[in-house]
Amino acid sequence: MSSISTTALSGMNAATRRLEVSASNVANSSSTGALPDASGAVPAGAPRAFVPLVLVQTASAGGGTATSVAAAKPSTIAISDPQAPFANQSGLVAAPNVDLSQEMLGQMIASYSFSANATLMKADDRMAKSLLDITA
Repeated sequence: MSSISTTALSGMNAATRRLEVSASNVANSSSTGALPDASGAVPAGAPRAFVPLVLVQTASAGGGTATSVAAAKPSTIAISDPQAPFANQSGLVAAPNVDLSQEMLGQMIASYSFSANATLMKADDRMAKSLLDITA
């Protein structure tokens, strides 16, 4: 595999991982839990809110890109839900700090990035075939 295709493949893998992280965040965006105290602890037996993830993408030394996943900071926000059995005295619960508009944007970027890298791989394949046709 050529270095061009290797670089494009790393971009396709990064786009796939970006979409996986975003899909997980969207799917769990409504899951709430007990509001943690100042030390981050929740009452015993109370559910914890989903911790959203962020994709960290860095350039690889040999070309291409590498990804890692980290917890979003801050991971939760306080919302009012006095009907929840785990709400505090003020009726607040913890909700994942997920911005659905940003997630939608990230999913679109992942789609375009994957498509662009797939096109790059096709072009590299066509160039290699043309080169082989010339030398044959």
